[in-house]
Amino acid sequence: MCWQGCARFVARAPLARWVIRRVGAWLAVAAVSLAVQAAPLDIAINHGRVMDPETGLDAIRHVGIRDGRIVAISEQPLEAATLINAAQHVVAPGFIDIHSHTPTPLGQRLNVLDGITTQLDTEAGAYPVTAYGRAIKDQPLINFGASVGHFAARIQVIEGGNLPYIFDGKRIVTMGTPGWEQQATDTQLSAIRTSLEQGLMSGGLGIGVLLDYMKDAIDERELAMIFELAAQYNSPVFVHVRRGLPGDPAGLEEVLALAVSTGAPVFICHITHNAMGGIDQWLAKIDAAIARGARVTTETLSYLAGGTSISADVFRKRDWQRVFDISYEDVQWVATGEWLTKASWEYYAANEPNGAVNHHYVKEQWLQTALSWPGTMISTDALPAFTPEQLSNPNSAGTFSLVLGDYVRDKAYLTLMDALSRMSLKQAQWLEGVAPVFQQKGRLQLGMDADIVVFNPDTVAAKATYGDPYVPPIGIDWVIVNGKVVVDGGQIREGSAAGQRLLGAPHAP
Repeated sequence: MCWQGCARFVARAPLARWVIRRVGAWLAVAAVSLAVQAAPLDIAINHGRVMDPETGLDAIRHVGIRDGRIVAISEQPLEAATLINAAQHVVAPGFIDIHSHTPTPLGQRLNVLDGITTQLDTEAGAYPVTAYGRAIKDQPLINFGASVGHFAARIQVIEGGNLPYIFDGKRIVTMGTPGWEQQATDTQLSAIRTSLEQGLMSGGLGIGVLLDYMKDAIDERELAMIFELAAQYNSPVFVHVRRGLPGDPAGLEEVLALAVSTGAPVFICHITHNAMGGIDQWLAKIDAAIARGARVTTETLSYLAGGTSISADVFRKRDWQRVFDISYEDVQWVATGEWLTKASWEYYAANEPNGAVNHHYVKEQWLQTALSWPGTMISTDALPAFTPEQLSNPNSAGTFSLVLGDYVRDKAYLTLMDALSRMSLKQAQWLEGVAPVFQQKGRLQLGMDADIVVFNPDTVAAKATYGDPYVPPIGIDWVIVNGKVVVDGGQIREGSAAGQRLLGAPHAP
């Protein structure tokens, strides 16, 4: 018993985890180094500028791939069954989208053309977690996974309903039902906890909590239960904090206090969109919580509008124009791209409550401030993309190319290496404690999974816009997922079902 307890302590200590992973990586390197001498390579990426955000490697190298792994990083060109000439291109770890709501065939096609090799929904999550990705069936272009969806567990317990994800087939979530509105009884709270625990044990990448969408329903007991359970399993809580008036930090303070008191890792979703003009204060409060021992990180989007359901709590029950400091003419109906008026807003709210809106309120200065914080990741927060005729937001098609072209090359908000870290490595490091599979992702090193993006830093650019959201970027020419070429010359190789479902492996104390 003592040995087991000590082992768990060591496994959770950051230095110990790093040593264990480095030793494992060294053994993997030794194995693949021997193997590369004994058998031909599947793919060789030659003459590229290889960049690894963990080691800092930034040099012309030649990368060899076999059986889904990186088995060679050479100073000399390599021979292989498939050759890619990456001259004038950057070769980097594939991008990990830690916050996406579009696990659909179209969504994955748009994602992979933007360099995304792993697509995750950690904010909403799913229950059961395998419900995330049902629409992809057995043809995933890229990797995918989800947290445990607290909202779905709540609907099941309180309503007796079954909506395991924000959409399921043709069913799309409509907020405002009892699962979103009613506080849980003690009996219901116990049942919700059991469901969340089952979800973690079944591979959830943490617990996703749409707190602002259930602002009046989730009381202190329920929120404390979620954080205590997450701490027990050393699993992150991904939370959309309760929103107040612009810049109000009360919702942030609520979850930071629980992060400190319980020890649960906490991920603040889309901080720019919640903090707004109070972004400096919010980041300072996160720093203070970290100084007190909390484990906290956050993300931002590269597109500046918010996108969500017109039936969201903030639109139905609060003065949303005051909350966002906008009015009807600043809002688009996602399905058509039309700009709304008071009359059209009221029509859609009454007749299509499961429809989505893009509300344009975020300022670029807030984004710059968020990116000045060293831990901030980049994510899409992409709305579901179902068919080319039914529009969504442009986040699925252009988030990461927008960062590379606009924020790195044109505006110099970030260095290229820093941007790559925020688009791959930081996500992998955050998730590897709950899902060891991420120890092999987000890095371009020997023994790592061959999830790789090859792009031209001089030409890469997003082309997707609001109202025309499905235009693919330019400059992202090759994408490799689990050692298979999925994007070749900027075009998808049809039939490339290279993705895998990624699951967590939590260990209860």
